[in-house]
Parts: sequence; C-alpha cells; structure tokens
Amino acid sequence: MYEYMTGKLVYVGPLYVVLDIQGIGYQIYIANPFRFSSVLDEEVKVYIHQAVRDDNITLYGFKDAAEKQLYLKLISVSGIGPKSGLSILANGDHAGLVGAIEGEDVKYLTKFPGVGKKTASQIILDLKGKLNELLNPEDKNFALDTEETSTGNTSSFVKEAEEALKGLGYSVKEIDKIVPKLNKETYASTEEVLRAAFKLLLKK
Repeated sequence: MYEYMTGKLVYVGPLYVVLDIQGIGYQIYIANPFRFSSVLDEEVKVYIHQAVRDDNITLYGFKDAAEKQLYLKLISVSGIGPKSGLSILANGDHAGLVGAIEGEDVKYLTKFPGVGKKTASQIILDLKGKLNELLNPEDKNFALDTEETSTGNTSSFVKEAEEALKGLGYSVKEIDKIVPKLNKETYASTEEVLRAAFKLLLKK
C-alpha cells in the first residue's frame, strides 16, 4: 500500500491528476483536482489510498494526511464507496461536513451524490464524535493555499466545472439548475467556479 507519492504534476483534469514519477505517469483520482491547478508542472506530494478490486486498481489522492484519514473514515461507513467518498470531500468545507455529522443534519448530508437518508443516518451513527481531531485548527479546511494563476475565460471554467460535477455523481438536472447562476459571475479559475457550485448545490 502507498502512503504518499512525490512527483511532477503533469496533468489536471475534471476527475483526476497525473503525477510523473521517474517517467511513469500515475493517474490519481482526487476530490476537486482543480485545487492543484496552480502547481501544474511542479513537484508535489500527494497522499494516496489504493483501492484494489478484481478487475482494477485505482489510486485516490489527497492534499494531506488529515484529508486522507477523513476519506478513510467516510468509506468505512456502509453505503459509502470510493467515488461517494470523493464526492463528499470535493466541496472542501470539511468543517461544515463534520458540523453536519455532529449536529445530526441528515438533510445536509443527503445533498451529496449517492447519499440517501439511510446512508446519511449511518454516517452520523458511525462517525459522530470521531472526526474533530482531523480538522486543521488554523484554517478548518484542506484547500491548497494558492494564488489564482489560471488563464482562460469564465465560459471554459464553467464547462470544466460541469464535467467535474458530473464525474462526482451530480445529476444533469442538478447541474443545469445552477449553471445559469454560475454564468452570471466572473471567475479566475475552474476551482473558483467549483467553490461557487458547491455552495449552491449544498445550500440548505
């Protein structure tokens, strides 16, 4: 099993990044890969969870050890698979997620793709009181501290964000509902669009 990988980040897409390590490109699925856009072509350290199935081996990546541990806690819950775990982490508001679990907020949790009332209740039952130690007390989230350096236009950023949301399991209906609102604003990067999209999708 891998703990982490360090290599040159050579690709950032809607679903995954590619890390080049000594000439081998590792495809790593990440919750909101666009968090890493500003470090493209630089050496980065990505924490790894390796999922092995009969027909496939998949790598899931995280910004730090705390985010990885939060993910492992989530997928330990019955009904939460690797993809659902990424979808839950993708909005970046991990303090809000923990707060919802501690507050037994089923309605908030069911807004994530693949999470129904039964699974939301199971998350609360299994994880309440077990996640606060995973939060960073300084910034309360695991988003990369980066400056916006992307080039492009709002239209292309929104399109990339749409693809990322589809990959995370949000329905076309859910996405189409928020796109007009997203298109009314101006953004500096796809990551910024996704932040706005998650706020709309998870709005109570």
